[in-house]
Amino acid sequence: MSRIIPNISVDCVIFGFDFNQLNVLLVERKLIDEKSNKVLIDDWTLTGYHILEEEDFDTAAARILKKMSGLDNIYLEQFYAFGGVKRVNSPKDMLWLQNQSEGFSERIVTVGYFSLIDNTSVTLSLKERNVKWFPISNLPTMGFDHREILEKALERLRAKLRSEPIGFELLPEKFTITQLQRLYEEVLGTTLDRRNFRKKVLQMKYVIPLDEKQKGVKHKPAQLFIFSREVYEKTKTERFDFSI
Repeated sequence: MSRIIPNISVDCVIFGFDFNQLNVLLVERKLIDEKSNKVLIDDWTLTGYHILEEEDFDTAAARILKKMSGLDNIYLEQFYAFGGVKRVNSPKDMLWLQNQSEGFSERIVTVGYFSLIDNTSVTLSLKERNVKWFPISNLPTMGFDHREILEKALERLRAKLRSEPIGFELLPEKFTITQLQRLYEEVLGTTLDRRNFRKKVLQMKYVIPLDEKQKGVKHKPAQLFIFSREVYEKTKTERFDFSI
């Protein structure tokens, strides 16, 4: 039987986009006193767990995502390590750890990963705990230092979005330019000029227009596009910049 390493974990910031806002998947952390039925802890955390003795960090992160989504080959990137001496030392966090049976350490170093998912087509679930998508703009109370981890992941996502086409990981295979612009605006927290954005996108050889339009929409159907990874790899020396 695989054993965990009690003082090393990975935490995954799972971002999703629903055509309207950027979301993050959180797991409910609730502890109820068995005698009094009093709620001792009621907050939310990122998706994470300790690595197993035979695992490296990437394997552990992929395992956690697989458990959540049932999917393989999801965009996953390591972005930072969190090893503050007091990162799990608050009374609430210590109480939570003491009530777990896995034998966690009182000092835990975690490696942060962020993952990008189109949450309009993927349903995530965790049998043991409640999970829920929350808008980045309206987060609940979070346990441990997971708010700090989330903010660091968002900082990295914003930086990479300006220089690499990773935003397409948050969209379905076929998308409109309006949907793509909404994604960039939501992640970067700003408003982009519609005409300039469209001009930039249409200059990208790896954003390929289809002879196809939206279906089942109330407004005038817009043209659909796809992102070609193959074309991007051939042309990625060309300038990619969505700096504000």
